[in-house]
Amino acid sequence: MKLPTFPLFVAALAPLTDAFPAAMLEAAAHDPTLLKRAEKLLAGRQAGADAATALFEPVPIFDAKAQYVNVSKGSGHEYVAPGSSDLRGPCPGLNAFANHNFLPHNGYATVAQYIDATTKVVGMGPLLAVFLSALGGALDGDMVRNLNWSIGGKPSLAQGGATGVLGNGLIGSHNKYESDASPTRPDLYQSGNDYMTVTSQFQELIDYSPGGQVTLDSLTSFRSHRFDTQIANNPYFFNGPFSGVLVQPAAYTFIYRFMANHSAENPTGLLSYDVIQSWFGVQGSDGNYKAVQGTERIPENWYKRAIAYPYETDYFLADALNAIKLHPKFLDIGGNTGTTNSFTGVDISNLTGGVFNSQTLLESNNFGCFLYQVSAQGKPDILLGALSQLTGAIGSIIGKLGCPQLQAIDAKQLQKFPGYTKQAVYG
Repeated sequence: MKLPTFPLFVAALAPLTDAFPAAMLEAAAHDPTLLKRAEKLLAGRQAGADAATALFEPVPIFDAKAQYVNVSKGSGHEYVAPGSSDLRGPCPGLNAFANHNFLPHNGYATVAQYIDATTKVVGMGPLLAVFLSALGGALDGDMVRNLNWSIGGKPSLAQGGATGVLGNGLIGSHNKYESDASPTRPDLYQSGNDYMTVTSQFQELIDYSPGGQVTLDSLTSFRSHRFDTQIANNPYFFNGPFSGVLVQPAAYTFIYRFMANHSAENPTGLLSYDVIQSWFGVQGSDGNYKAVQGTERIPENWYKRAIAYPYETDYFLADALNAIKLHPKFLDIGGNTGTTNSFTGVDISNLTGGVFNSQTLLESNNFGCFLYQVSAQGKPDILLGALSQLTGAIGSIIGKLGCPQLQAIDAKQLQKFPGYTKQAVYG
C-alpha cells in the first residue's frame, strides 16, 4: 500500500489568536457569508485544547451524503450484540465497529481491516490508521502470521488459528497499547482489570462537561483530573514514554475527534451526552448512569467528520502538544514507586542517551520523532529499527522528518517503577 506523506505539524504551541488561517481568508474573499460563519465557528476556539481545529479545519464543510454512516436496520451494519465468545476490550470505538460489523463481529481482525474501518467509519487519516493498526499487530497480535490482533483478550484457537493465540490482544497490552489514567477504564495494577467500563468514571467525564456537550477542552481538563487522581490513589501508576505520552492523549482526543456528530450548523462536530453514551454503551441519564459492558454502538442519524479533513498524524500531534501546553505534567515520564503520591520522573536525556532532552523535545519535529521512535518500547523484543520496516508508511514519516536517530531507549531508567516491571495477570 502506497500512502501519501504528510509533514508533522508541531507548531501548535505557538500563539494561535492573531489571524484566521490564510486558506479561510482566501475562500471567504469569494463568499462573504462564509467568513461570517467562520467567525462564529472559531470564536473562542483559537486557544485551549481545541486550538488545532482552526488550523486543520479552516473552512466549515459538511456533506450529508458523504458523511452519513448508515447503521439502520437492513444496512448490513445494524447493531448486533456480542455473543459470549466474541472478543471485546478497552476501546469503545473498536467495540462499536465490531458490534456493527465494520470489523469482524468476533473481534479478531487483520491490519487491513483495522485501517479500512478507522478511515471509512470515523475519518482517521491513512498514515495514522496504518501506524496504529500495524503497531497493534506488532505489540498485541500474531507476529508469525499477518499481524492479526484482537480488540479484546487472547483469541481462541477457533478465532485466531494456531499462531493467533500467540497474541494477547488489547486487554493484554498494558503499558503498550493500553495505559493508566484512562477516561473510563481502571488501572490494571490497581483494580485487576483494564477493560471494564467504570460507571463512576463516565459520570466524572460528564461532570467535567456541563451544558449537555462534551468538548476537547472538557476532556483535557478531565484527563488532568484523572492523571492527578491516579497518582494519589494508585501506588503503581506509570506514565510511560509511549503508553503515557502518546496512547493516553489519544484515549481522550479520539473521543471528541471521532465520536462527535457533525452537521451543517456544527461542521466540526458536537458531542452530546446521548451520543457519547451510545458510543460507550452507557444507559440511563446524568446522575443515574449504568455501563453495560460490550454494548457500544454507533448512534442512529450519525455523521462522521468531513471527508476533506481526515484526522491525520499532524492533527493528532498538534492536539497532543496543545494539551501539554495546558498541562505540562502530561509530558512527565515516570510513575509512583510503590506508594501513592510518590511520582518520580525520568530524565529524558538519560532515557534517550542524550538524543532528546526536556527542552529540545518540544522543538521542531522532535516530539513526533520521539513518539514514533519509542513506539516499540512496550515490547522489548521488537527492535526500534525494525519498527520502520514494519510498514513503509512509518519509515516514510520518520525519513521526511529528518529525525535525530534514536537507536534505543535505556529501559533501566524505568526499572524503579513497579507499574513498569510488574507481571501482568489478565482476565
